[in-house]
Amino acid sequence: MPRPPNAPPDDLFTLMTPWAERLNTDLDALDREAEFSHEKWSAVRESGILRTPFDTEHGGHGRSLTDTMRVLEGLGHVSRDSGLSFSTSTQMVSVGVPLQRFGSAELKGRHLPGILSGETITAHAITEESGGSDAMNTATTAVRDGDHYVVDGGKMFITNAPVAGLFLLYVRTGDPGPFGLTCLLVEAGTPGLTVGPAMDKIGLRTSPIGTLDFRGLRVPVAQRVGKEGAGFLVLDYVMKREVLFAFSITLGEMTRRLEETIAFARKREQFGKPIGSYQAVSHKIANMSIEVETARKWLRDTGAKVEERQDASLDLASTKTVVSEANVRTALDAVQIHGGRGVLTAHGVERDLRNSIAGTIYSGTSEIQRNRIAALLGL
Repeated sequence: MPRPPNAPPDDLFTLMTPWAERLNTDLDALDREAEFSHEKWSAVRESGILRTPFDTEHGGHGRSLTDTMRVLEGLGHVSRDSGLSFSTSTQMVSVGVPLQRFGSAELKGRHLPGILSGETITAHAITEESGGSDAMNTATTAVRDGDHYVVDGGKMFITNAPVAGLFLLYVRTGDPGPFGLTCLLVEAGTPGLTVGPAMDKIGLRTSPIGTLDFRGLRVPVAQRVGKEGAGFLVLDYVMKREVLFAFSITLGEMTRRLEETIAFARKREQFGKPIGSYQAVSHKIANMSIEVETARKWLRDTGAKVEERQDASLDLASTKTVVSEANVRTALDAVQIHGGRGVLTAHGVERDLRNSIAGTIYSGTSEIQRNRIAALLGL
């Protein structure tokens, strides 16, 4: 049987390898200017990676959660543009994943083809200026008015917002708490929706984030994703996959960083010997290897649990904490081992460090994850 167009290869890890050159051009300039590259986005679209976890009836590849994690790990290994990779993960999980699981047939038919092709860039609007982790107390309100909701409020730090054409809004339709949250699908350009400019930040600079403002935004009830008051179920479903997708990319990046640091330590000589022969350097690299393999095991085990619909609450909080913090530590070690080159923008090592920092904040800070772990342990 002939392979369908853009079908993933049997070795899913290698899916993005043919696109490496296009993904890795002009990194310094794009990072310096904090520019989202539509040319690179075209490479992401053409690769077919955005189709991986979606049903074939809407143009997807129909691959499993763990297959998708493997593909995204390969993306992280191939692409040095961490911002672009993060926007790719967000594109998959922000609207497409919840729409496939909770959306009406009409909404799926209208929006999924464009999401899967990447023609429509998407974002989900959860975080607010007054509260990021406290999603159950969302201040943005949606009041029912006939066959519409009227939305007022605002969102902050929304990945892809400045370039997105479609948003999933998490709004409060009832009292604060898990049964007061509802999800609404809104297209860019809808009257009452204002999208702010891209915000400058320390890392992931090629992945734009911005603000959203809602003033009398009218959203048809037909554009609700899931039932009214069921937004917590949607959020829980999405956040599990957000952690697994985003940090599978991180694992690929950490693996590449380890490989390149080993190669550098073998080649770079000081006092007549490769620096890797010195214990101070070799132990750092050994620790990097331990961090990578620990991250890999947490991701693989947790992904399998989620796929098998087991309770993975503790695993997800632990995985997110372990992988995000390991990413920072291995990036710091790589800078130290590369010495003077490590702090030069031309070598990309310092960019890895800057990009790693946000991982301890997005998808729930390390502090929030430890709170969850403690609570699940009965403390």
